[in-house]
Amino acid sequence: MELKVKVIPRAARTGMAGEMADGTLKIRVKAAPEDGKANEELCQFLARHFGVSRQDVAIVTGATSQRKRVRVTERR
Repeated sequence: MELKVKVIPRAARTGMAGEMADGTLKIRVKAAPEDGKANEELCQFLARHFGVSRQDVAIVTGATSQRKRVRVTERR
């Protein structure tokens, strides 16, 4: 599945922050947006949330943007 995500870095804690009017998920991450730390924390959070391994979560577009498309793959 592919998700539209808006990342809010430097939050007090990592977690869901709601949904925007267009269906984009807002997710807060504790990490700063430097050296890919916020992206890695986002992927780890989504992997835990959907019960998949970290390797099954990938950022498709928007690696340097707050708005991203993320693919979550379920292995069988």
